[in-house]
Amino acid sequence: MIDIKVPTVGESINEVTLIKWLKKDGDYVERDEVLAELESEKATFEVNAEKAGVLKTVGKEGDTLNIGDLLAQIDETAKKDGAGAPAASEIPSAPAQTEQPAAAAPAAAAPAKATGKGIIDLKVPTIGESITEVTLVKWVKKEGDLVSRDEVIAEFESEKATFELNAEESGKLSLKANEGETLKIGDIIATIDSDVAVGETPSAAPAPAAAKAASPAPAAAPVTSIPNDVKASPVAAAIIADRKVDPKSITASGAQGKIMKDDVLSALSNPGRTPGKALFGREERREKMSNLRKTVSRRLVEAKNTTAMLTTFNEVDMSRIMELRTKFKDKFKEAHGTNLGFMSFFTKAVCFALQEWPSVNAYIDGESIVFHDYCDISIAVSAPKGLVVPVIRNAESLSMAEIEKEVVKLAGKARDNKLSMEEMQGGTFTITNGGVFGSLLSTPIINIPQSAILGMHKIQERPMAINGQVVIKPMMYVALSYDHRIIDGRESVSFLVKVKELLETPELLLFGKDPVKTLLEL
Repeated sequence: MIDIKVPTVGESINEVTLIKWLKKDGDYVERDEVLAELESEKATFEVNAEKAGVLKTVGKEGDTLNIGDLLAQIDETAKKDGAGAPAASEIPSAPAQTEQPAAAAPAAAAPAKATGKGIIDLKVPTIGESITEVTLVKWVKKEGDLVSRDEVIAEFESEKATFELNAEESGKLSLKANEGETLKIGDIIATIDSDVAVGETPSAAPAPAAAKAASPAPAAAPVTSIPNDVKASPVAAAIIADRKVDPKSITASGAQGKIMKDDVLSALSNPGRTPGKALFGREERREKMSNLRKTVSRRLVEAKNTTAMLTTFNEVDMSRIMELRTKFKDKFKEAHGTNLGFMSFFTKAVCFALQEWPSVNAYIDGESIVFHDYCDISIAVSAPKGLVVPVIRNAESLSMAEIEKEVVKLAGKARDNKLSMEEMQGGTFTITNGGVFGSLLSTPIINIPQSAILGMHKIQERPMAINGQVVIKPMMYVALSYDHRIIDGRESVSFLVKVKELLETPELLLFGKDPVKTLLEL
């Protein structure tokens, strides 16, 4: 008899709730088959059978269980009646498929088509312990396409990240799920007929069409600077290019969706209108929330409800940083191949301040406080699918150039929905920059289980009183939201003042006696 216990699902999680049994008491289960769904304070996850056998349930649906509690038992000595019958009944299907290649023998393609693996099921893969479902965002390949092994065929979105699914073998693709559909881990989403190889016949058919499509392209390019897939009359195209109008904001009235001159003029005279919508319209539309958006929503509410969150503010004179960037940005890029942005200054300043005020870099775990001797800085990025927070590991050990390169890499992956689970997990402190969208002041929400988050804002010239005189300075408001259960007022204010001092004297971030030389060396 094998004991199935509640698994460890996170450092700070002590108990879970048994939501549902997917198998009943007395059922015969296969190894790795999903038995039950459990829910922790952070996520829902599944428990799988460790061995094949007869299931004996112990926990009841709705029970709150501690980590390590007995959930069920499996009698591995029990045998499944008629286990081999289903497999045997499917064997005759193989000869039926061999008749089609035989009929095609005159084309001499039969030897290349036989791979010996038949129909292969493509299932939603396991992508994380706490993830139970994903959304099929997009089919990269179409029904009936011939795909090669390891070729990307679909894009999925989980509650934490977007990922791709590759073909396990070469063959003909048959789709079993629709775009936008929510699927469970292990669901079949497509099949590949590996007895149909990627041969000459399918690839040869599109060749004439491709040749035809290639010929008009050179002629179309010089007509206008608008995208090639936008149809517009010459006058309309000239106005679009001259006034830099977004073609998507124009309702086309010409034949076959062609944009005419009057269409462009109408869009210019009504810049706030949605294309195709009547004035004073009252239409509504409903869209299903993505898994990522649902997770962001849940975590933000959880942060508000479970932390004693407070925000303190200060303002930073950005003059010195802006002078350094203007003076040395060309040399910096020449030396390191990346731009010198604001984020490296803020990240460096935060790392120094975190090491001076370690409680800001800690978090609460039950009745303990966990401190970190390293600074894994999370950078909040607005991606097409929602807010993501990739992590710069050991930022305290990185140079200015290394930080800038890491920021560019992570931000690029976020925009392309290519961030991996590892790149978004962890983090001891978060920096968010609402200033890029024009925000002058805000109170950012803590990224739990972290205890603090720094908000950057828009740089705005304001009159400041300096030595009895009014001077115009480029100022930025900064906000520190923190969990008052672990961080006292003195620590939070002192931390923010330290960040302010370092930013207003950026030479301190560079260590060297010669800041110019040190900046280039870093």
